[in-house]
Amino acid sequence: MKRHPGLEWAAVHAKLEANPEKLWSLNEMERTGGEPDVVGQDAKTGEFIYFDCSAESPSGRRSLCYDKAALDARKENKPVDSAVNLADSMGIELLTEEQYRELQRLGDFDLKTSSWVKTPSEIRKLGGALFCDRRYDHVFTYHNGADSYYAARGFRGSLRV
Repeated sequence: MKRHPGLEWAAVHAKLEANPEKLWSLNEMERTGGEPDVVGQDAKTGEFIYFDCSAESPSGRRSLCYDKAALDARKENKPVDSAVNLADSMGIELLTEEQYRELQRLGDFDLKTSSWVKTPSEIRKLGGALFCDRRYDHVFTYHNGADSYYAARGFRGSLRV
């Protein structure tokens, strides 16, 4: 409850029942280790906002390069997929850097792992991609080649219902 004080469960439940396709996406978030939870409500649209709240980057979404272009650019040792493609197939969005920082205000996440975040197009055009983690009680944003992938790097998603 500390992640969503003041939210009425009946209203959250009603939104989910009215949007069954979103239940599938939430299930995919859960199935891949994300532990999705309601973290807020958009005051303008009334949509409830879910983030992956697992302590570490979701275990079923690691060892992925950033996007399809990065995956296609790899000549050898390709990962099985990309973060952006997998998120799209799940019906979710990668967290932005701002959303990642919002998540970190709710607890301590990614103390041992890191997570790709939505990368601005001007950085992506130059071959880079951004990822974040929490170390030394501080949230860091870093860069890497979009085609890189590591066993300890995955991605966290968001879903609006």
